[in-house]
Amino acid sequence: MARYTGPSCRLCRREGEKLFLKGARCYTEKCGVERRKYPPGQHGQSRGKLSDYGMQLREKQKVRRMYWIMEDQFRLYFHKASRMKGVTGEVLLQLLERRLDNAAFRMGFAVNRREARQIVKHGHFLVNGKRVDIPSFLLRDGDVVEVRESSRELQAITESLSIAGHRGFPVWVEVDAKSLKGKFVRVPSRDEMQLPVQEQLIVELYSK
Repeated sequence: MARYTGPSCRLCRREGEKLFLKGARCYTEKCGVERRKYPPGQHGQSRGKLSDYGMQLREKQKVRRMYWIMEDQFRLYFHKASRMKGVTGEVLLQLLERRLDNAAFRMGFAVNRREARQIVKHGHFLVNGKRVDIPSFLLRDGDVVEVRESSRELQAITESLSIAGHRGFPVWVEVDAKSLKGKFVRVPSRDEMQLPVQEQLIVELYSK
């Protein structure tokens, strides 16, 4: 996914629902899923019912595309989740939510995870006062994420934060828009994440 350069709306249409890959556009009538509610391609409107394997595969692809990560990395997250305490599917989603690029998106510093990944890699953020430019960096409870002093005038960050402020923020993060600082309060529960994902299908896919 990190190397995908095609239209983002095409990915949402393939999964049949909004993955919010285009930021503000996804909330308007211009959204690709709203305009064409069928998969892309020549036979998009005539595709039949999915098999059990097809449903499992589509669910895995949906989560990969939602968090904008590649297959090998996603598989590593699954194996890590399977070795941790708790329900594997839920732990997998929690690991993805702990990523720095995802946290930057959740805190409103980017309009989508793809942009968040880019600005993290460019070194625009501090975590607990230290510069971190690794999108996959996993946050812990209480970690503070803030925009570097030299990056506080970036138009992309300020505009995104303004838009996010109107939509609100998830309960597991705290955001101070004036100081461009956010806090990862805790790892969210499955109910709090409210993701349109059937993670058990992913577990079944990788357990074969």
